[in-house]
Amino acid sequence: MDMIDRYLNAVAAQLPQDERADITAELRDLILSRFEAKEEELGRPMTEDERETILREIGHPLVVAARYRKGPDSLVGPELFPYWLFGVKAGLMVLGAVHAILLLLRLVGGPADAGQAIAQAFHSFFGAGLTLIGVATLAAAIFEHQGIRPAFLTKWRVKDLGALGLSDPAAWGASMAGTETAKATWMPKSRTKAWPGGEYLFSFLAAGMFVLWWIGVLHFPPFSAIELRGQDAVVSAAPVWSTLFAPILVYALIQMSVDLNSVFRPHAVRLRALARIPIALVGLWLTWRISEAGHWFTLTRGEETARVAGDWSLLDPNALQWMEGARGLADIASTLSVVMVWALAISALSLICSMALNLWRLARG
Repeated sequence: MDMIDRYLNAVAAQLPQDERADITAELRDLILSRFEAKEEELGRPMTEDERETILREIGHPLVVAARYRKGPDSLVGPELFPYWLFGVKAGLMVLGAVHAILLLLRLVGGPADAGQAIAQAFHSFFGAGLTLIGVATLAAAIFEHQGIRPAFLTKWRVKDLGALGLSDPAAWGASMAGTETAKATWMPKSRTKAWPGGEYLFSFLAAGMFVLWWIGVLHFPPFSAIELRGQDAVVSAAPVWSTLFAPILVYALIQMSVDLNSVFRPHAVRLRALARIPIALVGLWLTWRISEAGHWFTLTRGEETARVAGDWSLLDPNALQWMEGARGLADIASTLSVVMVWALAISALSLICSMALNLWRLARG
């Protein structure tokens, strides 16, 4: 096999099979004509190095094949790149805020090794950040290669541009500080109303992080262990969570789809209300199933175990008081049981209120 054949085979390997013969034939003619012209100029046959030089001038096989490839030649093209960059920056800031809160809770719990807790938080953040970047790149690549252009790329409105502050660290800092600058940035006194899709964007991001954690992509160390007097009490999930794994995942994904639709169609009040009513009903059913299980987690420390379990009888205001005396594993489990019951009750109440509110919106529009 001569040099030209090896070069054309390398190019053909990057091309669709139904186009290889025509393209390689065209390239062969081009190469031979270049060789003949050079030999006529030199007045002698070319050496192998001179042939290599001409092939390098034509281009590397990967580059040459790319010239014949249909569609975009990049994962994220110049049109989508600004949106990809904004999504990555905003997502990383949300991840950073969540990990900072979790790290604070971990440090307040009094870990035996604060340095290890900080290192774990950074490790978790970088892992989650790389996952976020990968997912954003995959989504942008699908948009790029399938020619998908959502309406927000071309039909944007000036009053919706407030959401771009999500990628501005200065705006986040001013907002957290509650300064006048923050008020002027996030709540300007003008006739232009705030972007109505903002709350749904935050809800979408929160639900997305929950889904990633639920399927095991994100790992939050504080959810797997409780620091108790310098020793870790391992938290094990009860069987109810395995039973309801798929329903909870589907519930969160449907919630994300409704939130995403609301981001781009914030004024579709009745459509959103119509979707949220069955979502609230499913949420109530999940809450009831979880409460009926009666056992949610098991704490283990060495040979000692304690169950986080209970029923609606724990809905007693007096039960919210922290137990005095020794803070043993059983005390922690009892306290968490009360907190869990109250959390389920508050969740059920909020879902009922959501149904009532959306019924009213459906009627009034």
